[in-house]
Amino acid sequence: MSFFGEKIKLTVFGESHGEAIGAVLYGVPAGFEIDNDEILLQMARRAPGKDKTATSRLEKDFPVIKSGVLNGVTTGAPIAVVIENTNTRSGDYSNLLTTPRPAHSDYTAYVKYGGHNDIRGGGHFSGRLTAPIVFAGALLRQILAKRGIKIAAHIASIGGVSDESFNPVSIDDALLDRLSGESFALIDREREEPMRAAVEAARLDGDSVGGIVECAVTGMPVGVGGPLFDGIEGRIAQAVFGIPAVKGVEFGLGFRCADVRGSENNDAFEYVGGKVVTKTNNAGGVLGGISDGMPIIFRAAFKPTPSIAREQDTVDLSGGSNSKLTVKGRHDPCVVPRAVSVVEAAAAIAVFDLM
Repeated sequence: MSFFGEKIKLTVFGESHGEAIGAVLYGVPAGFEIDNDEILLQMARRAPGKDKTATSRLEKDFPVIKSGVLNGVTTGAPIAVVIENTNTRSGDYSNLLTTPRPAHSDYTAYVKYGGHNDIRGGGHFSGRLTAPIVFAGALLRQILAKRGIKIAAHIASIGGVSDESFNPVSIDDALLDRLSGESFALIDREREEPMRAAVEAARLDGDSVGGIVECAVTGMPVGVGGPLFDGIEGRIAQAVFGIPAVKGVEFGLGFRCADVRGSENNDAFEYVGGKVVTKTNNAGGVLGGISDGMPIIFRAAFKPTPSIAREQDTVDLSGGSNSKLTVKGRHDPCVVPRAVSVVEAAAAIAVFDLM
């Protein structure tokens, strides 16, 4: 069951090469007027077929709302959305059911579902399923924005080429607004060409590259979240790990905190304008699983796309022997640029649920 959330619930359905994909979003309050143009902007940022760093599979990704919205206003009923699949080449995947791709779900899905899993385009495991996630996040972040909460992300790195990082203490609203509208979101736009060069070099070599997306949530009031299993980090991480290809999530200083002393890691408190803030933000805006009022900053690491043109070693499950595999079809040499909007959406869904 592909569910997420407690106060608000999201379920995602469909397969990459099925008739359609979609989602049902439960718990959205009634009376909120939706900005459809903003939703379409976020969908377009994720959509494939428009950039050399992405697959050439061209999908319009137009969401058709089937319930829960009347005259552009939420009714309080579950919101169901359907997105048609219109550009598929299922024959490219005919050999993958019994010769699984290394680093992909093909083998584990084959075992779990007894070979009945839909292998076309990765089926229900495909990054294609992030389209309805972006729809849900794009809707919910509009409600969060009314409460003063902004969410934006950028490409922190691709193939070893890095962008600037967010200022952990103070992030300008104008920067967040700019990033959340860009298809190749960078703080330092001069890093775009070196990143594109790294992706193109891998593509020409029949290979792929991974990278990191850094996301910020600002305007969070103090006191959201809870200890142990109700912590903000765990809830956001659960949503973000629902994105195919994510292999790591860290908050604030992250794994680097293991290499410093407490005196260096601790964020000292101070009053500024009558408000308690911290001088640094190594905690990433979360203490004891609860928001401390500083920007919530986290990073998600994406693995290189496993579907590459190079010949790879695999097995033949039908014959019980070792085999070779050359993957056909249209695949992203790097998923990171398109994943930025998905990370933002996952964060929005988790934060809304916590709020």
